Amino acid sequence: MGEDLFWAIRGGGGASFGVILAWKVRLVDVPETVTVFTIDRTLEQNATQLIHRWQYVAPRFEPNLFLRIVARRANASQDGTKLTIRASFNSVFLGRIDRLLELMQKNFPELGLVRKDCTEMSWIQAILYNVGLPINAREVLLNRTQPGVRYYKGKSDYVQKPIPISGFEGIWRLFYEPEGREAEILLTPYGGRMAEIPESAIPFPHRAGNLYKLHHMVYWRAEDAQNADKYINWIRRLYSYVAPYVSKSPRGAFLCYRDLDIGVNNNEGVVSIETARVWGTKYFKNNFDRLVQVKTRVDPMHFFREEQSIPPRPRWTGKDDM
Repeated sequence: MGEDLFWAIRGGGGASFGVILAWKVRLVDVPETVTVFTIDRTLEQNATQLIHRWQYVAPRFEPNLFLRIVARRANASQDGTKLTIRASFNSVFLGRIDRLLELMQKNFPELGLVRKDCTEMSWIQAILYNVGLPINAREVLLNRTQPGVRYYKGKSDYVQKPIPISGFEGIWRLFYEPEGREAEILLTPYGGRMAEIPESAIPFPHRAGNLYKLHHMVYWRAEDAQNADKYINWIRRLYSYVAPYVSKSPRGAFLCYRDLDIGVNNNEGVVSIETARVWGTKYFKNNFDRLVQVKTRVDPMHFFREEQSIPPRPRWTGKDDM
């Protein structure tokens, strides 16, 4: 297929360039035993201060230690009259408990991790653990039917400077609104191997300089489907609120959390390069122009298209300008 097309489909949205029939994947080694933990902290247990501190340490952990945060609204009283925020600190460590405890005590003692919080298991069990499934029920990975699917709208950002405590407190205020009942934010640390790969190595460019990815999510149930607009408007307000705290010029976004709020092709797939650049630079930064070059060569008629596909250059002559 040529190096340029091979480069493009590894992170550039393969559906823009054709139908991919097969992949050959190079696996990486993991230990026979890994260690996991999830520690929940509420606002009354200094969750905001712990999240603030996490921003400084999680992207700088050794590469074998991954520690993310999921924050959502919770009841602070049994009758549900008092609300709080619960932050879940969720980790996978490619090693044993003793070494993990040593690293956490050195780098993030504020979390208070102790041995009883940790569980050793195989890597595949850790995958099940992290999505809330029984760790010995591997057959569920083959089941493509998802029970209890809800409606959902997601948006994404990249954080390059720690958000102040007051910034998180503003997010919590939005979560206390009715539409925030089943909303979440997911903080995924970068650094480590992510930061070692050059931005141009593959189309995915969000590398060194990012502390973490911020995923904003709101859910609503089928019985509330007629009120979808209010949930979508709520997450748009959340997205506007965090604008001062996230990346700029462009404000980055993660391709796998497709966000049609940032622009779409029309129904005929006709779109100018400059129109597509609005979302293209958010997803791909400076790699967008190279993706357009590849698209122009392999699909000049824009046959393979969707709402945010890579467009070809107009009036392509057929000359190889790559």
